[in-house]
Amino acid sequence: MNQFRNYFPSTMLSATTVVLGLLASGCTQEPPRPEITATEPVKTEATNSAEKPLADYNVLEWEDDFNGSSLNAQNWTPEVKDGWYNNEKQATTSDRRNLTVTGGNLVITALKENYNGKAYTSARIVTKGNQDFRFGRIDVRAKLPKGKGIWPAIWLLGSNDSQVSWPACGEIDIMELKGSNPQTSLTALHFGNSVATKPPALTSAYSLPNGLFSDDFHVFTLVRSLNKMRFYVDNNEYFSATDKDVSVYPFNNPFYMILNVAVGGDFDGDPDASTVFPQQMLVDYVKYYKYAE
Repeated sequence: MNQFRNYFPSTMLSATTVVLGLLASGCTQEPPRPEITATEPVKTEATNSAEKPLADYNVLEWEDDFNGSSLNAQNWTPEVKDGWYNNEKQATTSDRRNLTVTGGNLVITALKENYNGKAYTSARIVTKGNQDFRFGRIDVRAKLPKGKGIWPAIWLLGSNDSQVSWPACGEIDIMELKGSNPQTSLTALHFGNSVATKPPALTSAYSLPNGLFSDDFHVFTLVRSLNKMRFYVDNNEYFSATDKDVSVYPFNNPFYMILNVAVGGDFDGDPDASTVFPQQMLVDYVKYYKYAE
């Protein structure tokens, strides 16, 4: 999700269609911080910095398979907040009605209910302070919600975002979905020295050849090597970007992960009479792989 998000086309795409474009931004905007117009020095550790075929990333570095009965506090922290950005309409809670681990899945549930002045509730969790990701492969197996105004996301922010303001810290949206178009997964990169000089997001999309992302689980993959990122759905590569595509490239640095479901706002508009509640995002696992060196 973008810290300041809003971008994607709503047209259906064919099976392996890749849509690349420089469009406006869109994800969950973070609280404003003082703008810093210079990024921190790029960290380019040697470990797994070389680009390898997808299958070579088979050394499991970290995982959460959500097989317990509660959220693992050593991996995740719920972000509880009554108001978000992008004109989103949900409050996020840590209540079990919105956030639970059951049946081998993380379950984030968006509800239509009055809560602290908001019309909807949902949840958002982060690995910040617990787990950073740099070079290697991230797999997230998830089943997504649907419906007008429903906005699930699997994304990452630069771990230095407390010191370096967005978008200089960098943002990687592995998956965002407009609930009104549940056949198509959207991807975006946000970067730039400051909000004032931020270029348009670099974006892409992947549409399923059959069915919807709400019908079954799919695996969303990001592979990062030095100065390059590759994106996959169910092992099908549909998008890549390098330092030649991105001015002010922050994407060699450590990032933390965010999983959330937003409701309403600028991305897909607000729910309407056709939107059914509750809506749930189920996450089977998050896995972080490296290759043997």
